[in-house]
Amino acid sequence: MESETANHNPYAAPQSPLAAQPPPLRQEPAGRAIRLGAVLIDNILFTIAFLPGYLLLLEEMPADAASVLQWIAPVTGLLGLGLLGYNLWLLHRQGQTLAKSWLGIRIVRTDGSRSGLGRIFWLRYFFPTLIGAIPCVGGIFSLVDALFIFADDRRCLHDHMADTMVVLA
Repeated sequence: MESETANHNPYAAPQSPLAAQPPPLRQEPAGRAIRLGAVLIDNILFTIAFLPGYLLLLEEMPADAASVLQWIAPVTGLLGLGLLGYNLWLLHRQGQTLAKSWLGIRIVRTDGSRSGLGRIFWLRYFFPTLIGAIPCVGGIFSLVDALFIFADDRRCLHDHMADTMVVLA
């Protein structure tokens, strides 16, 4: 008893034991089909938004179609940029794109905690897309990335790069 009082500093800040916090819940990984559906829906939405702008790049087009597209392309381009901004906002707030929220799945860290927008955008989307654009290597990387979904943990290569997983929301 005497040794406890000898080591006790009466001027130290009060100490309280921290309650052990339970680890974040390990959530159920989303199925392969629902993840594929979310990617397809997101890509369809962006294709619809930017298609008139792509069509303007065609060299041979009737003059009347080109004049119509010149009015439609800026509007749909703005809608596409709005869709991109909304998806980034959803990713930041909820870890979901529009399609992921419709299908009831979201992106989290592997420990179950929230994944930030920077991690999702740069490590899950930007760098894998950049690697996929490299001639010869990109196609192989993209194929391997997609095939990783067939592992037991249902995580693609970009999930491993970002330390994330897609779970049921």
